Amino acid sequence: MPKLKQLASISEYHKLAQLPAPAHPLISLVDYSQVGYPDDIGELKLVQHYYVIGLKRHVPYKIFYGQQNYDFDGGLMTFVAPNQVLSMERNPNIGVETDKKPSGWLLLIHPDFLWNTSLAQTIKNYAFFGYFINEALFLSDKEEAQVVSLLQNISQEYLANIDKFSQKIIVSQIEVLLNYAERFYERQFITRQKSNHQILAQVEELLHRFFAEDNNGDQGLPTVEYISAALNLSANYLSSTLKSLTGMSTQQHIHNKLIDKAKEQLSTTQLSVSEIAYQLGFEHPSSFNKLFKRKTEMSPMEFRASFN
Repeated sequence: MPKLKQLASISEYHKLAQLPAPAHPLISLVDYSQVGYPDDIGELKLVQHYYVIGLKRHVPYKIFYGQQNYDFDGGLMTFVAPNQVLSMERNPNIGVETDKKPSGWLLLIHPDFLWNTSLAQTIKNYAFFGYFINEALFLSDKEEAQVVSLLQNISQEYLANIDKFSQKIIVSQIEVLLNYAERFYERQFITRQKSNHQILAQVEELLHRFFAEDNNGDQGLPTVEYISAALNLSANYLSSTLKSLTGMSTQQHIHNKLIDKAKEQLSTTQLSVSEIAYQLGFEHPSSFNKLFKRKTEMSPMEFRASFN
């Protein structure tokens, strides 16, 4: 069974892929033809703490996203959100022929690059970042040209001299890219069926719905028992399954969603820390402060101050 590798930063991916250090710590466009994983990596299981938008051809690996296998012999796009599982197994049939060398692009976006922008909230609404859509996006030549043009525009902007307009311009271009992808997926699903939801997808959707509701903390914090009961699974079985797939227990998944929602509220609203704590379901703001600092190494106020 492949060893699970956690990549917390874009720099860590560059190091794994034997690439030069990224020009920007929170966003990077990678030329996939330059990626060189170590030769001794036959299997790899990744949990990346950033978004990955890929446009690739002839990848010398069998790719498993969630519980679905991708065939990369043709050109296609993939969308992976932070903390999702991507498994890779070297495919000896690819990369042997000289006319089938890997090519394409990887756009890596750390969530912190999006904080204090509208996309920090709306990116969760793009269904193709969830496990619900367990198939890649196949592009026509015209669609691929549009995507490549947008990717290169993003790269040119963050490689230029950074100023106060840079983040806004880059984020707007990412939004255009995602909107095009949504259009292309809609076209594709006219003839393709969506895959059935698996356990990871169900947990993700359940937590998303829980924190999307404006319950003012009336429901309290989501518990492992609440999640397992909703899925008709035992708590031990659910946690073991998630642990084997992602390296994280059910409780850790809940905490990650809590912190994501807290960051969103801290960076996009004027609510006090106590109000945010109560809305999330904490009985005592001190418990929220303690969890937030343990997960981010910053207090909620320090995190909010970093955007002022």
